Amino acid sequence: MNADMRVCSLQVDSQYVELAVEVFSMLADATRVRIILALREGEMAVGALAGIVGKSPAAVSQHLAKMRLARMVSTRQDGTKVLYRLENEHARKLVADAIYQAEHALGGVPAHHRGERATP
Repeated sequence: MNADMRVCSLQVDSQYVELAVEVFSMLADATRVRIILALREGEMAVGALAGIVGKSPAAVSQHLAKMRLARMVSTRQDGTKVLYRLENEHARKLVADAIYQAEHALGGVPAHHRGERATP
């Protein structure tokens, strides 16, 4: 079947369920979640991302390589710098919703229900 002809489906028998599991697997790492949160505002170089997420540039570069293969991030050359950006809004939304769900685990009324919702 041609991939361009597939229709996205939210049904139980969707052909995308296994791929969705791979997306969740890719996001099952705190550093990758922090990278996505950092990239919400726009493009960044590895060194800047490393400073924000508190990891070495080499470690961040390894995570970005995996995220690039999963098509979560893409790159743009700017002179000698390579800038990373989110490929689309879906990873950002997934991370935001996961954090909002985590707030529910703390009990009470989560901040996102009190109108203290940050931009996802």
